[in-house]
Amino acid sequence: MNSILVDTCVLSEIMRPRPDPAVAAWFRTLSTVCLSVISVEEIISGLRRKAMYEKEAWFHRFCAGCAVVHQVDMEMAIWTGEARGRLAAGGRVAHQAEALIAATAWRHGLVLATRNVRDFEGFGIALINPFDA
Repeated sequence: MNSILVDTCVLSEIMRPRPDPAVAAWFRTLSTVCLSVISVEEIISGLRRKAMYEKEAWFHRFCAGCAVVHQVDMEMAIWTGEARGRLAAGGRVAHQAEALIAATAWRHGLVLATRNVRDFEGFGIALINPFDA
């Protein structure tokens, strides 16, 4: 399975000592693990807050050797601002982190794998929930 952007919540599940078996099985089908640099920040922040330095070191190695980490560029920043403004005009608050992750999926033509499908509705990107698989 290709063309999947793995959201922070899915990666967090995989990093648990005993991840959900269905999510772990789904994750193993990925030939490439694509992440947004925003998810990298969220994971590092959470691990550092909990002083999980060994797991943080593992995550650094994972990002360097096993994952494709997509950066945010100007076109994505503009898309994010436009999308957040459009959603806000319609009465929906979209958080910057989720919007930038959505922009990553949009920019690279990726399907976003997330448990938090509702957070990403309205961005016009394809979504899958590996927790429902």
